[in-house]
Parts: sequence; structure tokens; C-alpha cells
Amino acid sequence: MPSRMHPAVRVLIFLALLFAFLVAIKLMGSSIKSLGADTAKNLFAGVSNPFAALAVGVLATVLVQSSSVTTATIVAMVGSRTLPIETAVPMVMGANIGTSITNTMVALAHVRRSREFELAFAGATMHDFFNLMAVIVFLPLELLTRGQFGVHTGGILTESAVQLAYLFDSGLDLSAETVEVVKAQGWKSPIKTSVGKVAKFITSIVVSDSKNASTMEVVFMFLISLGGIFITLVGITKNMKQLIANRAEEALNRALAASGMIGMVIGMALTVSVQSSSITTSLLVPMIAAGVLSLENAFPITLGANIGTTITALLAAMVSGSWGLVIALVHLTFNLAATALIYPIPSVRYLPVRMARSLAALTIRNRLWSIAYVLITFVFVPLALMLLLKD
Repeated sequence: MPSRMHPAVRVLIFLALLFAFLVAIKLMGSSIKSLGADTAKNLFAGVSNPFAALAVGVLATVLVQSSSVTTATIVAMVGSRTLPIETAVPMVMGANIGTSITNTMVALAHVRRSREFELAFAGATMHDFFNLMAVIVFLPLELLTRGQFGVHTGGILTESAVQLAYLFDSGLDLSAETVEVVKAQGWKSPIKTSVGKVAKFITSIVVSDSKNASTMEVVFMFLISLGGIFITLVGITKNMKQLIANRAEEALNRALAASGMIGMVIGMALTVSVQSSSITTSLLVPMIAAGVLSLENAFPITLGANIGTTITALLAAMVSGSWGLVIALVHLTFNLAATALIYPIPSVRYLPVRMARSLAALTIRNRLWSIAYVLITFVFVPLALMLLLKD
């Protein structure tokens, strides 16, 4: 790209590349979902151990490439009383962990450029470390406080969600055994809709029958999406470096550094608008790699995305019965509580960022560590927990 290109042209190029990037992400998610959707549905059955449930939440989200899909499914199952809420709580925690695999995979697209890769991988994995820290704190707390509040057999997160549910609707019937569950008809993001249409068109060219795609067709679609992500990320990163001058970078980072709340609001608003925290956090990766955003200033945006992603479950809960609303509010309460606990304390606030930097430095010395990290965190450990502990 010529360095003297008019800024307006660069903005148009950036928007075009950004749209293509979102389409590539959608195609990747669809291809992985095609291979693992049926498996994901079967994972929810016959789980009672909370750590197995946590693992199921991770694996199901990795397979369908969307925590929104996983949590909406959990909400519907809890609302219909086919999934106990005690089991569902660790599952939504697992969905939080599983959703961060998308931006971690996006970071791998920078693997050939050392400095960019180090920043991108750190930017992606700080989300992982925050979610892992949140689960380490709140899952034992939920388990230890179960049955202490006289409401069902839930713990502190469940009780908090119940009280919030009563604020929304004082006439809730939490003793009901069955309810009718219908599909939520909430607001649909125009961005998500347009991306979906383009992705569907490309899929129709590659796949002869979308309902019965062959393994080869799905793998080919995955490779196309992977190539699309690589190409668009290179273009976005190079374009950003030219478009955002040093002064603009400094102004942006100063504004975000002045108040973490600004970043959180941006993260929430963006996630609600595109209805996907994976998209929000994946968009941060090339910005961090290009040096437009520092890790510390991107971190609050990630936390805002974590909170914003709960909107899908809340929309589904509106038509999923009383307990469906409760588990959706558990998801919201969990993300709010984790942010409120970790972010305000200066000595703890950037611990996920520091851990992500250390891991990124390790991967620079040997790129295989990045692959090992993804496989161990999102596949091997959850799979081992599920197989060993699932009833």
C-alpha cells in the first residue's frame, strides 16, 4: 500500500478488510461447527460433576465457536428443566473460557512476524487468563456456598441471580418443573446479518449441500477461511500503521488509560452491536499487533466484551421460563463479579496481562508452545476432565 495514500481511501480499505475479516471468522466458525455441532449437543447429557460440567462448557463452545450459542442452549435447557441449574452454572463458566479460543487462533496468523506475533498472542491470551482466574475464584465459591441460602441448592452466584430475577419479575415461579421454550426473537445486528449472508453465499459455492456437507468440503471451507484471516490481518495491520499516526495512537491510548470504564463501555457496546465477544476480542488482536493499542489499554475492552456477550442469553431467557432467566443472570453476575473483583485492585488488575506477556515471550523462543497452549487449554485438559468425571 502506498504510504502517501489519502486517509479517506485508507479508511475505506480498512472497512473493506474488516468486513472480509469478519466473513472469514464466520466461515471458520461455520466449518468447525459443521464438524462438531452434533457432538456439542450430546455433551450436555448425563453430566452432574461440576468440573465435568465446566469441561463440557469449554468443549461445546470450542466446537460451535460461539459462547452465545452455548449459553443460549444452556438457558433453554435450564428453562425446560432438562438441565439442573447446579450443572448449568459451571457450564456457563466453561463457555466463558471456550470463547477465547477464537482470538487466540486469530493471533496465530501473525506467527511469521516475531514482534507482531508476540503482541498479538499476548493480546489474545490475556482474555484466556482473566477467564481462568475468574473460574478459579468463583467456581469453588459457588460450590462451597451451595445450600446456604435456602433457595434450591445453588450457591452465591445462583442466589444473587435469583434475587435479580425477582427484581425483573416478582411473580416468578421457581418451583415449576416444566415450561414451554420457544426461540428468542431479539434484535438482530445488521452487521452480523450482512456478514452471515456473505458467508452463506461463499459456503453455497464451496459446499453442494449445506445440510449434508462432506468432510472434504468442510475442511476446504476451513482452509479458505484460514487463508482469508491471514490475508486480511496482514492488510489490516499494515493499513493501520499508515492510517493511525503516532499522535493519534498516543491520544487513543491516553484516553483509554485515563479511565478503564471507557474501554469497558466500548467493549460492551461493540459486543452488543455485533452480538459476539469473539469478534470484539479478535478485532483487538490486529490493533495490538500494529501497536495502535497497548495491552493495558486493550484489557478493559476485553472485560467489557465479556459482560456484553451476556446479552444473547438474556434475550433467550425472556422466553425460556423462570429458571432460564436465573441461569442467564448467573452468567451476567459471574462476569460482573469477576470484573469487580479483579480490575479495581492495582496489584491484581494487570496480572492476566503479565501472564499473557510471559507466555508470548515463551512462544517467540519456540512457536510450538503456542500450538501446545491452544491444544492443552482448550482440548486436552477439558476432554480429560470430561472423560474422567462425566457420569
